[in-house]
This record gives sequence, C-alpha cells and structure tokens, in this order.
Amino acid sequence: MATLQNQELFPDFHNPDGLRVINDRCLVRTQDGHRVVIVSGIILAQYAVTDAMAEAHAMISLVEQGWADQNDVARVFGYAARTVRRQQRRFAEGGLAALGRKGGYPTGRTRLPSCRIKKVQQLRAAGNSHRQIARLMGVSAPAIRKLLRRSGWKEPAPIQPELALGCAVPGNPNLSAFSSQTKEVLPRSHDTDPSDRGADRLLARLGLLEDAAPLFGSAKAVPRAGVLLALPVLVASGVFECAQKIYGSLGPAFYGLRTSLLTLLLLALWRIKRPEGLKEHSPQDLGRVLGLDRAPEVKTLRRKLARLAAVGRAAQFGQALAQQRVALRGEALGFLYTDGHVRVYHGQHALPKAHVARMRISLPATSDYWVNDSAGDPLFVVTAQANDGLVKMLPEILVQVRALVGQRRLTVVFDRGGYSPKLFQHILADFDLLTYRKGRYPRIPRKAFQSCRTRLGRRTITYVLADQEVRLLKGKLRLRQVTRLMENGHQTPILTSRRDLPAAQVAYRMFDRWRQENFFKYLREEYALDALVEYDTVPDDPTREVPNPAWAALDARLRQAYAQWDRLQAEYGLEALTNLEEQLRTMRGFKTAHGKLAQQIWNAWHRIEQLEKRRAGTPRRVPVQTVMEKPVVKLAPERKHLTNLIKMLGYQAESDLLRLVAPHYRRAAQEGRTLLQSALASAADLQVTETELRVILAPQSSPHRTRVIDALCHQLNQTKTLFPGSRLRLNYAIRQVS
Repeated sequence: MATLQNQELFPDFHNPDGLRVINDRCLVRTQDGHRVVIVSGIILAQYAVTDAMAEAHAMISLVEQGWADQNDVARVFGYAARTVRRQQRRFAEGGLAALGRKGGYPTGRTRLPSCRIKKVQQLRAAGNSHRQIARLMGVSAPAIRKLLRRSGWKEPAPIQPELALGCAVPGNPNLSAFSSQTKEVLPRSHDTDPSDRGADRLLARLGLLEDAAPLFGSAKAVPRAGVLLALPVLVASGVFECAQKIYGSLGPAFYGLRTSLLTLLLLALWRIKRPEGLKEHSPQDLGRVLGLDRAPEVKTLRRKLARLAAVGRAAQFGQALAQQRVALRGEALGFLYTDGHVRVYHGQHALPKAHVARMRISLPATSDYWVNDSAGDPLFVVTAQANDGLVKMLPEILVQVRALVGQRRLTVVFDRGGYSPKLFQHILADFDLLTYRKGRYPRIPRKAFQSCRTRLGRRTITYVLADQEVRLLKGKLRLRQVTRLMENGHQTPILTSRRDLPAAQVAYRMFDRWRQENFFKYLREEYALDALVEYDTVPDDPTREVPNPAWAALDARLRQAYAQWDRLQAEYGLEALTNLEEQLRTMRGFKTAHGKLAQQIWNAWHRIEQLEKRRAGTPRRVPVQTVMEKPVVKLAPERKHLTNLIKMLGYQAESDLLRLVAPHYRRAAQEGRTLLQSALASAADLQVTETELRVILAPQSSPHRTRVIDALCHQLNQTKTLFPGSRLRLNYAIRQVS
C-alpha cells in the first residue's frame, strides 16, 4: 500500500527513448532513422541519421545562432568539441560543400612525394618563400611548411651587419639619446576606420602584408593608455632596429615583428606577466593603444614567440641590445656586477640540481647569470650549461663584456661564488676585480680598524675599516684587502685590485652588490622572472660529467663507518676511565674483560680500510649518460631567453623614466617605481592629427604626483619621438581638472 502511495506522490518520469536534452531550450529526437532538432518547440533541422553533412550543419546552427554552446552540442551529438570547431571553420571557409568532405587527405589535392624533399630544401636555401615553392611544386604553402618542419629543416642564419652605435648628444644625456630614430620604410594601411582593419587583414591573409601599420582614432579615457609614456625610452633602446636587423620579418602577417614585439613590451609594463593574462583584458581596448582594431590574443602571441624562438637568434638579439645600452649608458659601466639567478623547475624532466640560496635547498633548476651596471640596471643575461658555477662562467661572461666595451678597463664585482685565486690571475689581465674573501683568514686586531667616510650624492656613509695588502697563491698574487668591522665584532674581508679607491669607496661598491639581489626580487615579483614559458626540452650533452652516485654512496658509508669507529673507541675509553682497580688491577685483565669490544673496534677499522680502497678505485665524476636511464635533456632555452630580454627591456625603461622623474620627486628612491606603475596603468585620452598622437593622461591620485608626471610629459615631448611604424609624433600632457 505504501509503495502505491509513493508512486502516486512521486511518479517516475524518464525521457522517452531517442530524446536527448541539450539545454533548457534545445532537444534532439531520434526515431526510425531520422533526427529532429527542436529549439523552444520549433523545429530547427530534420535529417536522416546517415546524413553527416546535415548533422554538421545542425550543430553549427545551434552554436552560431546562440542556442547552445560547443561543449553541450558535442556531448549530445557524440563528438568532441574540437570536431564542432573544425566543422565551423570548414563551413566558414567553404559553405555546405566543405561539410560534406570525407576524412583523411582531401581527394584531388596534389600530394608532394617524399622524393622531392631535397628539391624543396634547395629552393628554400636559395631564398624562395613558401608560396613561391608551392607554386613551383604544385601544392599549397602549408604543405611546404609541414614538409620542411618534418624533415628537420632549419633556416640558415643570415650574415648580420654590425650595429651602428649612436653617441650621446652633449647637453642633456637623458634626453639627447632619446631623440635619434632610424629612418625606415613605413607600412601603409589600406583601411580608414581604426576599428575595422578588414582590408589589412585580407592582405595579410593573401601574403601581401608583413606588418599592420598603426592606425589611431581619437578616443576618450582609453584604458591603460598611459603606457605610451614608455615609448620614447623604448625607441631609444634600439629594440625595434635590433629586432629588424636580427630577425628580419615574421613573414606575411597582420601582427608582424614590430607589432608583436611592441605588444610583448607593453604587456611587461602593464604587469600582464604571461600571455595567458590577455584573457582578462579586452582585446579592443588594448588594440586602441597599439593602433590596431584589436590586440593579438593568447594563441597568436604564443605562436609569434615560438616563431622567433625557432630562428635561434636570441643570443644575437641580446648582444645587439647590450651594444645599444652601452652607447646609451656607457658612463654607468665603471663597475659591472655579475651574479647568478636560479630558476627552480617543478616538472617531470630530470634536470641538474642547483642550490637555491633563498630556499636553502638544492632543487632541479636552471641558472642564469646577469650582468648589471653600477645603477643596478641589467646589461645582458647568459644561461649556464648544466648549472655551471660562477667560477666557470666568469671567463665566458668577460669575453662578452670585452666585445661590448672595447679596451676600457672595468671593475668586475661578484660574490663568494666566483672566489678562485687562479681565476683572479686570469681576470686581472684585462679587468679589475672586487669580491669577498672566502675560506680561512687571520683575524685583524681591533686596533688596526679606523672610521672611514665617503660622500655619495647627498649621503655620507661611514664604515669601520682596516686596509692592508695580502698575498695569495704562495705570494704569486698580491691584492688589497679592506676589512669591515661590524658592531657585533664580525669581520667581512673584501679583496680588490683597485688601489686608487679610498677604503670607504671599496666597501660601498662591494656592498652595493645588493642592488642586484633587489633587482632579482623585483623581477620575480613584478615581471614573473621565474615563470616557465614552455615545456619543451632539447637534447643536452650526454658526455658532460656529473658527480658519481656510486662514489657518493661509498663516501656516505665511509662516514658512517668512521662514526661507528669513533663511538666504539669512546665506549672503550669510558670503560677504561671508570675501571676500578679492585676489579681489574692490570691492563691484561682489562683487555681480557673487554676483548669483545676491542674486537669490534678492530673490525670497524678493517671495514674503514676496505671502504677507502673501494672509494679510491671509484671515479668521483662520470658522464651523465652513464647514471641516467632517461635521455639527457634540458629545457629549451630560446623562448625563455627572449622573454628574459623583454623583461630586461621593461625594467630598463622603468629605470630611464625614474631618472627623468627623480629631480621632480623627493621620494623617488622609495616610491618612484610605484608612481611610474600607476602612471603607465592609468587611462588617457587619444587625440589624432595629421602629424601628432596626443596622449592626455588622467590626473594621478594626488596633486604633487600629478605635477611630477606633468614634468615628465614635458621632458618626453622634447624627444620628439615617433610612434613605431608611423609618422605620428607623440605629444604628452595631463588632463586639466575643472
């Protein structure tokens, strides 16, 4: 009786067989070999179950008319969401006829035989484009690209001309260097409406456009348009000229080399730390700042990065940028600070380990070595092979420094990681050095210390120092040692070859190395320096030597054996110390009573001898391929090197703007970068004339901060900078509050 009542109160309703629910508006009914798609009670489509073209058109209609999303449609019809997207693309390109195409290689399309690979490679090596080769071979351009990629073809690196270094104009060095711009052939736009770039996109699709020309329209309160303040210093850095000379072109594209590079630079200054961050911003709003109808999206930007990385010229690009920086900031290169930064890796590949000082542990990682000038600004970066230490990397770094600065004798500053008296002899042939002393050293009597002062700008710095000469390498190497005495009695010895500097200056320059540590911290937090850009790996040198695990295991067992031997001896000695003469009056009696313990001591010693012999016969380092079961790989370096250079340029731009702001802002040292971040992220009005792009920024949070940015605008206007890729001169101002 209770069961009947439950059935009446809660009847069991089920969908009829063949009825599938897409959402609250859309149903699909299948019966007798036919299928009907119903939307809000109205039949949208009806077709035979075997009609694949009609079914594809029904799915496309549901998605494109907004009745359902791709995932729900794919679930009900039994397909993957990728299939629905593929059908949409086919329909957009070829209509209903394209939906009726069978799977596999398209019938009627010419397929290039594998025997013609060598001919294609010869044509590509002669400088022919993919489209030209496709016309000659009778296939499509994508087929040529895929064929070359699968055959392992790599583009040959063209001979690069030497970069011409500009000179600072006398007068105001902060402004004169910004005003020089290379004359170039500018792209032209075939569109007239800045919000609709259909004609230029069509030309790029046809292979007739390599980069879209910036086309601006007047607008009010454009979000984040304040970032255009950084353009004068970015243009002065020579990044666009260097990229043009190193990479040439990305091929036919709407988002070409200049546009892609400008986008990456502005993303860094906007603090959009990864390309995926673009999903959170309107492409149209960001595009108006770039002079486009919309900014490139995530997949487009990642594809551009991949194409740049595939060329393999990041090191050349970094060297060219460093040459431009030397020309712009050569006066700050008297002291060069070199230090390593460890990027921790948490993936599945077996990478070499490195000690992470900030975490106090060794983890799989990649080490980058940065060279910064005396102001703390980066000059260039080098990635170490298999986490080589600073002692091994310094000679390679100094070769690059010498190529950049010519015959100038600079002072190289580094920490204890580069301590090696033999390396010091090599460095002193071309450079001076400044570093901490490492290892054991005699303490200096307190009476040898005295108070030393030095004045830097408006500051007076006082240290308690002792100055003396020291000899290393059995007297072969003579250096100056300046030792600082702390209030707690700790002594910090500093070694240098600079005998012309006052002792206080030596200490200040050494302790100023913390600028570089602060630089690493700032880039980690503000620019996501440690972010993993790609997951690809490349083969590493299988013959490089690594510590032998067998030797390490024997060494650990030997330490344990020594520890056991020490314990046994201590126990034996304790028995002898506490022995009472009434019990054991003679040594013979004592030995007899403790013979078992004595035998354990001798057995432990024999075990130590055996382990020492085995360890002596085991090599301490072996090729890495002998200790790894998996292939020897490393993270692909190109894309990460490129993103490091982009972040370096963003930091340099901030530093250049900070130097312009400092005379007008009393708290520039404490809050200057925060003020610049606010200004770069602020909204601005854009007014376009035939010759100018006027950027009118919104007022800042307080009147005195607004006055500082207004003074910066007046200084930047004196540079007469042109927006990259156009003839529009940038003019900055602050919107007046009524």
